[in-house]
Parts: sequence; structure tokens; C-alpha cells
Amino acid sequence: MRRVDGRAPDELRPIVFEPGFHPFAEGSCLITMGNTRVVITATVEDKTPPFLKGTGSGWVTAEYSMIPRAGKQRNQREVARGAPSGRTMEIQRLIGRAIRAVVDLSLLGERTITLDCDVIQADGGTRTACITGGFVAFAQACRWMLDQGYITRLPFQERVAAISVGVVRNEELLDLCYEEDVQASVDMNVVMTDRGRFVEVQGTAEGAPFSRERLLRLLDLAQSGLQQVFQLQAKAIEQVLNK
Repeated sequence: MRRVDGRAPDELRPIVFEPGFHPFAEGSCLITMGNTRVVITATVEDKTPPFLKGTGSGWVTAEYSMIPRAGKQRNQREVARGAPSGRTMEIQRLIGRAIRAVVDLSLLGERTITLDCDVIQADGGTRTACITGGFVAFAQACRWMLDQGYITRLPFQERVAAISVGVVRNEELLDLCYEEDVQASVDMNVVMTDRGRFVEVQGTAEGAPFSRERLLRLLDLAQSGLQQVFQLQAKAIEQVLNK
């Protein structure tokens, strides 16, 4: 099958990290994955959710939004609806869980780092881009906290990133764009650490059920793609940590 953008089945879209993109935030990154572009800012605040007060532990959370013309048609701003959609809430929780999985929250002190993920152009894989670029913004915020004397060492020893895989017309594909995603009979998002450990796997049969053998092939395909993503992500994080 020829993919819509001419890629091989196991080929990633071009990925570009622009760390420190936002001049005012403690951490930030503009990530481009093909035609998907997301601006992520990391804000450090001296507060925690009520359930953590007095524990000495910090927190990492995320908010996600898509600007009205991120896609081919204008979508309504969620603030106009009065509340975020179920999809938005799901994605926000996924981003927060993914970052927290590799963070020693006790090293943050009673502080919260909020990742604001704003999709300015959407062509599939927005949640995976948010996680992958979000960790770069988070790392920069941690560098800022070190410089300010708020923490004594970085609160992570592993990095985290995510990628999509799926089955389109019975072919297993890496890093689906929107046109492939809407045709997929199996759709999966895989979140992993750079040490090869799984954080989360979201896999769904959009049509007929799929076999265990296909599941394992898709996981292998995702892991192979993420090895390439981690190489690019490492260079972006090196920029922000060595400033």
C-alpha cells in the first residue's frame, strides 16, 4: 500500500523540536511531527492539589486544547461550550500520567508543574506529540528550578515519549497521519520510556478484533519508531539542560 505522504510502513514523519520556544514560560517546546504542530509551555507554581498538601510531594498535570483552525474545518472553542469535552479530559489525563510515570515527585517539593499543550495544526498524533514534546518542556522547567535553587537535582532518570501505530487496509503502519487514522481498523498509542519500559498502551479494534500476534508486531513497530524519537528528543533536552 502506498501511504498518502509516500512514507514506508515503518517510517516516521519528520520530527522537529524547538525547545525554549516561549520566552516567558519556565519551560517550553514547539514540536512538529509531519503536519501536526503543538506548542507546549511548562509553568511552575508553589502549590499542589489538596490531597498532597503537607506531604512534601509535588505534582505534574496537563491541559490540552486545539485552536479553532487546527484542522480543515473550524472547531468551536471549548470555553464557549462551558466545559472541556470527554476527549480533551482523556488526553489531559494521559499526558499528566505519562510524565508523572518517570518523575520522582518528592524531589519537586510542594510545587506543581502544569503543561499547557496547544495544538496549532492537527494532522493526527496530537496526544503523542504532546507527550513527546511535553517532556522536553518539563525538562527545561526542571533546569529552571535547579537554577533557582528550588531543587537540588533533576527529578527524572528516564525520559518518556509516545507514538501511534495502526492497521490500515491490513497493513501495519507507524506514526499515522489523520487520513490514515480515520481509515484504521486498529488504532494504538504507545507510551514508553527510553529504557524500553511501557507506560501506557491504548489499543482499539475499530472493526474486527485483532490477534495477539498482530498486537506484538504493533508493539515492536512502536518500539522501533520510539528509539528514533528518543534520539531526537535527547538532543533537544541536551540543549535545555546545558544552557
